[in-house]
Amino acid sequence: MASHGGAKAVVAALLANLGIAITKFVAWALTGASSMLAEAIHSVADSGNQVLLLVGGRRAQRAATSEHPFGYGRVRYVFAFIVSIVLFSVGGLFALYEAYHKFDEVRAGHPNELLESRWWWVPIVVLLAAIAMESFSLRTAVIESDKVRGGSSWVQFVKRSKSPELPVVLLEDIGALLGLVFALCGVGLALLTDNAYFDVAGTAAIGILLVIIAVVLAMEMSSLLIGEGASREQVDAIVAAVREAHGVDRVIHIRTLYTGPEELLVAAKIAVRADQGGGHIAAAIDDAEARIRAAVPEAVHIYLEPDLDRSATARE
Repeated sequence: MASHGGAKAVVAALLANLGIAITKFVAWALTGASSMLAEAIHSVADSGNQVLLLVGGRRAQRAATSEHPFGYGRVRYVFAFIVSIVLFSVGGLFALYEAYHKFDEVRAGHPNELLESRWWWVPIVVLLAAIAMESFSLRTAVIESDKVRGGSSWVQFVKRSKSPELPVVLLEDIGALLGLVFALCGVGLALLTDNAYFDVAGTAAIGILLVIIAVVLAMEMSSLLIGEGASREQVDAIVAAVREAHGVDRVIHIRTLYTGPEELLVAAKIAVRADQGGGHIAAAIDDAEARIRAAVPEAVHIYLEPDLDRSATARE
């Protein structure tokens, strides 16, 4: 469900951003507003990011090989990390550069194209239309995220989600909406006050916003790339499932690792009684594996090592 919902949200965001980018470029060509150029590049960067997420999802579906025995699920994390780099460099840094460039022009007394253009109303119309389209994209991402986030808050969902697509689209859409508001304020105040510095300030605000979002995304995706284990609730469910298995006394220790957004590796040492034969131990392991998969469906790879309960032996 997470993969399907993530793909749906990504496609909705891609279609919205392509349409928004075209209208923003037209508005910038007619008026020369720096906020519109920054927003247009932002939409282009977002569109490229959505393509990257789709490509990553496609490549992650490749079958496991001898070189990659656990499959290619973590490829989605790689492409999501690239998204953060694109958003930082193409979106954030370009907007900051454009703000600096326009600031120099205004300070030097160059005539401002926005304030002198007869198409001054175009950016306002384009930005309002873009807000409507971006709101549709964000609504889709919120609906799909609600299906999988359970009782988690939105901050917890972004931090804990193992599927990168939905958190990335959520943050991008929120950033896009805030960026549009900044651009609307900058252009609107520049037109109302005949002061081009407001347009510069709006552009700078967009750049700072995108850099912050890119840094947050990079931190979350780097954590997933390094390797995250199961949540505390999942570990407790796995331990409880193993304890319920016939012939298993307890879990001595356990290690978990997500090898992909929906694939969890579970490795545990379990305590068995000394008087059990090989057949009974094998049956106990099979029972424990079945119970783990029933309790935590994401547990695809399970390796259980039987051992004597040395603490119990010492007590005896």
